[in-house]
Amino acid sequence: MTMLEKETSTEFDSLMPRVGFSRRGFLVGSIAAGFALATQPVMAQTAIDTTPDGLVTGIEPLVGADRHPVPAYYARPEGKGPFPVVLVASEIFGVHHYIQDVCRRLAHQGYFAIAPDLFVRQGDPTKISNVQQILDGIVAKVPDAQVLGDLDAAVKFATAHGGDAKRLYMTGFCWGGRITWLYAAHNSTLRAAVAWYGKVDGAPSALAPKQPVDLAAGLTVPVLGLYGGKDQGIPLDDVEEMKGALKKGKSGSDIVVFPEAGHAFHADYRPSYRKAEAEEGWKRLLDWYARHGSGRG
Repeated sequence: MTMLEKETSTEFDSLMPRVGFSRRGFLVGSIAAGFALATQPVMAQTAIDTTPDGLVTGIEPLVGADRHPVPAYYARPEGKGPFPVVLVASEIFGVHHYIQDVCRRLAHQGYFAIAPDLFVRQGDPTKISNVQQILDGIVAKVPDAQVLGDLDAAVKFATAHGGDAKRLYMTGFCWGGRITWLYAAHNSTLRAAVAWYGKVDGAPSALAPKQPVDLAAGLTVPVLGLYGGKDQGIPLDDVEEMKGALKKGKSGSDIVVFPEAGHAFHADYRPSYRKAEAEEGWKRLLDWYARHGSGRG
């Protein structure tokens, strides 16, 4: 058992009656060992597999705002730290291999990266092969408030285990890109965030009362949005509206559009992947964090 496991097992075990099975079964069953079923077949020739050498990695339980256990994958450099923290919000496919790999990439850059399973109460998208079933059966049932509370729990966990609360960052992809905008509005202690092709507008609902465009002018956290000019799911008109809303505020946020990229251009395991744009976007992410004072180690 790792030190993190020893420090969290007692509190976690007290929560197990809520989910009805063992700690080990809960953690192993909630974070995918490989790629999500709905993303098959994986583009093996482009899928990146970052080594864990020199890192401390694992799956640990967080305690959500409603006291529900929330598993999270983390990766950080070896050593005591404190390390700057990056919250990672997944696509609709959950915390599968790709999201875990993003955490390892960030850890190799000196960050404590943590990706909580933000769908744990509604279902496990990694085990479902039909995208529409994931959207209707899981994603549509997830309240924004719940997600923001679980991300708060991830911050608490990371900063209690080697992370630096004063150097807090975030990134997210697709569904997680939208969540990144929302969390930047929710938690003003973030130094900076990077949202990859997350929706910025949409009809309000009881579970999602606000959209990023509604919150843009009031942001105090600098957020960098990375979007594809040929993304058929996010109209450029919406992106331009978001740009206009950001200009009304004083956060210093910005949006970059890659003209030839479609949706999910950073997802190296899918046909949507565009190597040049993905690498440029990643460079911009690291530069954005550095510009806003992340430091390393």
